[in-house]
Amino acid sequence: MTPSLDDLLDGLHVVALPMRIRFRGIDVREVALIEGPVGWGEFGAFVEYGPAEAAHWLAAGVEAAYVASQAPRREWIPVNATVPAVEPARVPEVLARFPGAGTAKVKVAEPGQTLADDVARVDAVRALVPIVRVDANGGWTVAEAATACAALTADGPLEYVEQPCATVPELAELRRLVDVPVAADESIRKADDPLHVVRSKAADIAVVKVAPLGGVERLLEIAAQIDIPIVVSSALDSAVGMSRGLLAAACLPDLRHACGLGTGGLFVEDVTEPVAPQNGRLRVGAVVPDPARLSVLAVSPVRRNWWVERIRACHPLIS
Repeated sequence: MTPSLDDLLDGLHVVALPMRIRFRGIDVREVALIEGPVGWGEFGAFVEYGPAEAAHWLAAGVEAAYVASQAPRREWIPVNATVPAVEPARVPEVLARFPGAGTAKVKVAEPGQTLADDVARVDAVRALVPIVRVDANGGWTVAEAATACAALTADGPLEYVEQPCATVPELAELRRLVDVPVAADESIRKADDPLHVVRSKAADIAVVKVAPLGGVERLLEIAAQIDIPIVVSSALDSAVGMSRGLLAAACLPDLRHACGLGTGGLFVEDVTEPVAPQNGRLRVGAVVPDPARLSVLAVSPVRRNWWVERIRACHPLIS
């Protein structure tokens, strides 16, 4: 049952989390947190998303706050380090925030940068972490992706390349051209039919995220229909949203790869005391924000009203 709009707004806290490094073009991450009868949920759809897309994120936050969760199958989740499009000299500083990580995801195809920049960054990461995956966020054409895969594997293998091209047909074409495994992210979380990419044999690995898919239960329903390995990842979540990703990963019957759920290290401040990975793993468990941090990190009245109006627009779409 969907809570009333008044109930949602009564338990609403909107915070701004400053970031250590610009990521996805963001220096400060705003999210709305919902306090409900069974816990805390997060509504953090990126600001450029319209109501139809953002409603999935609100549904995920409502599920966390109002619906009891199933029991996890595992207590700890291996997580990858996340390396934004930084200069190679900054790579050790970034990786230091992910102690024990045996896998790193490296951002590539950043606007304004070159393939040579990507190669230098990946090589700097490879010198410190044994397993490297890259994420292009759909930034390449098929030809560019094929060239990039060759250049990025010249000095060592890649676990996979995530969303190298924007469309499902392009991913399928690239798979026929390269030996590097292809992972799909946006082609699943932003698609009207999240399973289309799998049916089209356009990916070797499916990257799934709780909030864009509408919640943990919806993610698990989709995962049950996917016959390729699953990686649960973050949508630049606060500690509250991250706990839901960890729960989803903990409920999967099979988990073969490190998950992208360690991005809390990218924030200067979060709504709880920062929790660093232990031996490259994070513990599964509910998160309760620190009231003092909610107060310190609260957005301005103008920004809070913007989020309130956004929830008003999305709420009818999840009812």
